[in-house]
Amino acid sequence: MTQKLQIARRVAGASAALAGLLFLAPAAPASAHRIEKHYTVDGRPVVSIRNAHGHIEVKSWKRPEVVVVGNHNSDKVEVDTEQAGNRIEVTTHILKENLKPADLQADYNLTVPEETELQVRTDSGMVIVERVFGDMTFDTVAADVQLREVAGYLAIKTIGGSVVCTRCIGRIEVNSISGNVSLLQPVSSSVRVQTSSGHIYFDGEFHRDGIYSLRNYSGLIEVRFSDTDSFDLTATSLQGKVENQAKLKPDPHGGRHVSSRFTTAFGTFNEGHAKVELSSFSGTIRIRRRD
Repeated sequence: MTQKLQIARRVAGASAALAGLLFLAPAAPASAHRIEKHYTVDGRPVVSIRNAHGHIEVKSWKRPEVVVVGNHNSDKVEVDTEQAGNRIEVTTHILKENLKPADLQADYNLTVPEETELQVRTDSGMVIVERVFGDMTFDTVAADVQLREVAGYLAIKTIGGSVVCTRCIGRIEVNSISGNVSLLQPVSSSVRVQTSSGHIYFDGEFHRDGIYSLRNYSGLIEVRFSDTDSFDLTATSLQGKVENQAKLKPDPHGGRHVSSRFTTAFGTFNEGHAKVELSSFSGTIRIRRRD
């Protein structure tokens, strides 16, 4: 068992009592079109989901089996699943053009082995993933993404969907245009988030030697820290403002101050073990002590 998986299981076990609170979803309604498929897999399966509109929920178990349950009401779309070795593909096919969102909707509930790699592409709706410990990629237009206690390399691209990542473990990269991004209690030494007008919220520990880069054009960037954190900070907003509650000292590592025409906070907090870079063009940057 990998160290990453061991950490993920400890995190999952410690918060089991909260499992139903953040991601409680209503039971799927009766559907005119329902499929249920079971696929036996070995090792680390790769599950690919392509959908236009709907609710996608993925949870894990310890069995070497992928279970796919799909529901849709319209006869203008169809659901297709296929297995090729350890790769499972789930696809919604659109049979007609110029359809309303209600006609496009297809909902999926998947149960997968813990160490499953996920590839999800969807236009709108909701994606929820809980306690899956493999690398994941998400590509959405307006679908919201909620991840809870997942582990691996997370790569998320969205135009307008929001992203909430709670107790996520591993490398995190998020690119968005207008969607808000919230990282809550991440266990990561590599975080990169970039948006245009979306807000960015980070509330977690800064790990030793970690690099945390949060950038946007006009939205709010808010970072929470504790007295035990240790980081070098550079916070820059060209036309916005920087509100900083961290008592910084001059950077002992030889870093240079940025141009005075920017609104900045620059320096070292405690020993400066991590590197925190916050950047905005016209948005507000807040560095606040955790309550």
